[in-house]
Amino acid sequence: MQKRTFLKLSSTMLATPLLSPLANLMPAEKLKNWAGNIEYSTERLYKAPSVKAAQKLVTQYDKVKVLGTRHCFNTIADSQHNLISVREMDQVLSFDPKAKTVTVGGGMSYGQLAPYLEKRGMALHNLASLPHISVAGAATTATHGSGMKNGNLATAVSGLEIVTAGGDVRRLTRAKDGDKFRGAVVGLGALGAITSVTLDVIPTFQVKQYVFENLPLSQLVAHFDAIMGSAYSVSLFTDWQQKRLNEVWVKSRVGGDDFRPEAEFYGAKAATKDLHPIAELSAINCTAQMGVAGPWYDRLPHFRMGFTPSSGKELQSEYFVPSKNAVDAILAVERLRDQISPHLLISEIRTIDADDLWMSPCYKQPSVTIHFTWKPDWPSVQTVLPVIEKELAPFGVRPHWGKLFTLAPSVLQSRYERLDDFKKLVSEFDLKGKFRNDFLAKNLYGSQ
Repeated sequence: MQKRTFLKLSSTMLATPLLSPLANLMPAEKLKNWAGNIEYSTERLYKAPSVKAAQKLVTQYDKVKVLGTRHCFNTIADSQHNLISVREMDQVLSFDPKAKTVTVGGGMSYGQLAPYLEKRGMALHNLASLPHISVAGAATTATHGSGMKNGNLATAVSGLEIVTAGGDVRRLTRAKDGDKFRGAVVGLGALGAITSVTLDVIPTFQVKQYVFENLPLSQLVAHFDAIMGSAYSVSLFTDWQQKRLNEVWVKSRVGGDDFRPEAEFYGAKAATKDLHPIAELSAINCTAQMGVAGPWYDRLPHFRMGFTPSSGKELQSEYFVPSKNAVDAILAVERLRDQISPHLLISEIRTIDADDLWMSPCYKQPSVTIHFTWKPDWPSVQTVLPVIEKELAPFGVRPHWGKLFTLAPSVLQSRYERLDDFKKLVSEFDLKGKFRNDFLAKNLYGSQ
């Protein structure tokens, strides 16, 4: 598909409201993910509107997987046997302003939760670029936003309720279960069906968003930490051409950082209108820019809730490297620009603080992520990913668990020092591998 054709299609689809949650026990059409690149291996999708329903379904079948908002671009949530949807468990179960926690059902999305918290004067520490994804799904795959001092979304989790393979309900908390809890949060769907999540919340805050265009690559190389640390959350968008970054999105916390907008930012010029990360697309569904203050949940994501952020006809990959290697890693990818460009729509560079969650790509290391939004041409993308992974190998690269990669299982496994502990934890929850699918079998247990 030519980029111009893709952009025209995207512009049309951008105005399409989100579809309602899954409703049919037996779907009339083949189940696919948002992007349409994954067709799930079974049509047996069962609704679990309650914990008891989830327990019944889990005990009824020998092999199951939980299917969330279907925003993963790989087969981490696939099953050849049975799928369970907990999307109807999307209520706030409890809110404790004194303890500063909120507990939500396993199907709740950030777009649903954020206004609830805002009305009560509270907020989450960060959000991903999309508010449409589920809280449980984001945590279990270590999904993230940006900010040098901001951990990924899973770091806000302080409690989990999981229906195990035997149908038992296990409740884990950070305070009570310590190291075992840290192993369970980024659980990759391997431990069971997450039926509720408890999150730490903080007082609400306002954010102003500014966008700058054409940041010279030389300036990023010379001032990477200053640029990425200039505000609460900073994202860079690039097509890897012309030795520059196309756009810099600066999300400044009102009263929380000292970012001072000027006409120029390290050689980049202040945008004169709202922009989409892909400049050719309309910014109508992007969150407000131009320094207009707004609530945290309407600025930290790049896209507004209520509309799909794109046509979905795209593929995504993302790679984590230690922050200390950020510049070298970026330059390594930039050298591949002529191989990458024909297949690319846009790349995004973000920062994430270190955490102590066993299977998080940011385990014990502040990280920089290099994200690729590809044209929907998997045969071509499949040829370029190994080239990128080879260039990033010296930095101990770790891929995003929910996006496309080709890293050999043995290499991937070597990057996680607590993998053996995680496997023991999985056995405790799921001794016979009821929740283990082909993705987990290959990437966690495979030997190639």
